[in-house]
Amino acid sequence: MKPTPVASRQSWFMRNRMTLLTFAVVAAYAAFIEWFWGWQSILAQWATIGVLQILTALVLLTSTYFLRTWRIYDYFPRETAGRYLALFRVTQIHNLLNIMLPFRTGETSFPLLMRTEFGIPLARGTSALLVMRLLDLHALMSAGGIGLVAGSSWPIWGVIVWLLFLLAPVLGFAMRRPLLRFAAKSLPAKAQSLVHEIERGLPRDAKAFGRAWMTTIVNWLVKVLVLAWALRLMQVTPLAASFGGALGGELSSVLPVHAPGGVGTYPAGITAGAVAFGGGRDKAALDLLAQASINAHLLIIVSALTGTALALLVGRARPADR
Repeated sequence: MKPTPVASRQSWFMRNRMTLLTFAVVAAYAAFIEWFWGWQSILAQWATIGVLQILTALVLLTSTYFLRTWRIYDYFPRETAGRYLALFRVTQIHNLLNIMLPFRTGETSFPLLMRTEFGIPLARGTSALLVMRLLDLHALMSAGGIGLVAGSSWPIWGVIVWLLFLLAPVLGFAMRRPLLRFAAKSLPAKAQSLVHEIERGLPRDAKAFGRAWMTTIVNWLVKVLVLAWALRLMQVTPLAASFGGALGGELSSVLPVHAPGGVGTYPAGITAGAVAFGGGRDKAALDLLAQASINAHLLIIVSALTGTALALLVGRARPADR
């Protein structure tokens, strides 16, 4: 039986719904920028930077997606063995959903995609995602702590507190078994399998945890430094403010309050971070910072779309990946 025209249109819509959502969000954001600032004013900052610097920043940001994929590839070595390209496709779909959907609802796609593509149970995928997100948040907060220590009137004590915080994940991983045993004893018998899957979602051993931790640090270090460099090229001063702006934007992307596409929340995070780290507060400085934050946000969106385009190309080679 041939599909009806209505069914065909519905099928086309379901296959392309994420593309349509992406275009809708980008179009709405573009209209808002034109209404409030005007694209000519926004793009004038890009003209002063130069094509080579823009392409370099874009390549470096896109490279972090491959590093994130490797972290998951190493996290689930048996399930993903020999299927790095398929995993890259999954991580890019998850990343795009995470950017476009509000209040971190896109995170729910990760365990679902991992179960569909690799047969990983939902509880295990969710547990692994939670661990990775905690490591992400810890890495960003540790980076922010550097600025706080530098501006502290008690630098020695500040360094000690910062080092203790930096090593907190090590303590948490070392305490995982007593905590899981306590949870197993406290929960009903029906929940024992859930605790078991959560435990399976943690890194296998100290070496696996160390690799996940170091990969997280390198990933965010590259991303924050590239964004700080881009903000500095857009005349955000002093250098500490560029660094703070990059941290603020990325923190807004991992916290629960997140608008679709990061519209508004990401630039606000950049502005808040830059001001907190010594950026100017007068009208001219804030106006320049607002435009720079929008351009940095556009850079993030373009890098995400670039990664998605690469994932679509990977999709064509799917049979060879298996």
